[in-house]
Amino acid sequence: MDEHKENIHTDDLNAKMSNPREVEEVKPCSRICPDEEAAPQVSPSQSNSDFSHPVYKEISMANGHINRMTMDELRIKLSELHLDTRGVKDVMKKRLKSHYKKQKLLQSAAEGRPTDTYYDYICVVDFEATCEEDNPSDFHHEIIEFPMVLINTHTLEIVDSFQEYVKPESNPQLSDFCVKLTGITQKMVDEAAPFPDVLQRVVAWLQERELGTKYKYAILTDGAWDMSKFLNIQCRISRIRYPHFAKKWINIRKSYGNFYKVPRTQTKLSTMLEKLGLQYEGRPHSGLDDSRNIARIALRMLQDGCQLRANERMHAGQLLSVPSSAPVEGAPPPYNPRSRD
Repeated sequence: MDEHKENIHTDDLNAKMSNPREVEEVKPCSRICPDEEAAPQVSPSQSNSDFSHPVYKEISMANGHINRMTMDELRIKLSELHLDTRGVKDVMKKRLKSHYKKQKLLQSAAEGRPTDTYYDYICVVDFEATCEEDNPSDFHHEIIEFPMVLINTHTLEIVDSFQEYVKPESNPQLSDFCVKLTGITQKMVDEAAPFPDVLQRVVAWLQERELGTKYKYAILTDGAWDMSKFLNIQCRISRIRYPHFAKKWINIRKSYGNFYKVPRTQTKLSTMLEKLGLQYEGRPHSGLDDSRNIARIALRMLQDGCQLRANERMHAGQLLSVPSSAPVEGAPPPYNPRSRD
């Protein structure tokens, strides 16, 4: 639902950040030092704050040179290196810096695999939910589309997808605004299964792909609303427990803002695509199409050297940030949540 999500009232939701400053603050992307001119650690025995290794000086010098390059010079250099030449100047600078950083670390035999990632797969989720043009503060959004797009972080490809529509329970009649916004018709939801049944099929889909058992994976969303609000409220309406496998996720807006050093106002889906030199593909506010476009952003970030990691979580009904210093864990094996009754 992208920009429309930002107009959602949160007074009725007991899922707010424990520290308000954490909402605004962009957490560091994993293994990326707070200063974009710094490099990641060189050896397991060397602390993150020890920059005595010569590779740091080489990387710093390369970064300084890249900072002085014009857009034309950046494009020429990226083209010579067979790297993507699309995007605004800051994105191209980051791409070139990441390339040189990987090359220098590889030459120093310090990092091992330069494309190392925390997860084997990333599962992108972007719900569509019932809505009004001016949502009242007591409006309960119900999920009406459950899409998932699966990214293989090793091949850097979208490898699979899932989509089902969901029949709302509390307010089964969709508003005209909701139909126009999402493209989801009344007939589609009338013929769909209720949320608990759809969630069971989602769990089966994840299990069939051995996520959380054979392969390490994480959920990724465009903002905090999908998990902290939509899924949280839906589980209450459907009288089921919040699924354990969805209690931590990657908020790509935070990761994008930190990695490319841009303010929060430049992390909307349409803006992220534009800054990366990409165009939206499909129908805006279609959950599956939104998920695919979010996945394209995640893939570009991985290609540019960002190592995505979970940065938000739900605990006791509250939305919390995951500190960058916390151990990185994959989502647990999926299973069907218990009833609240």
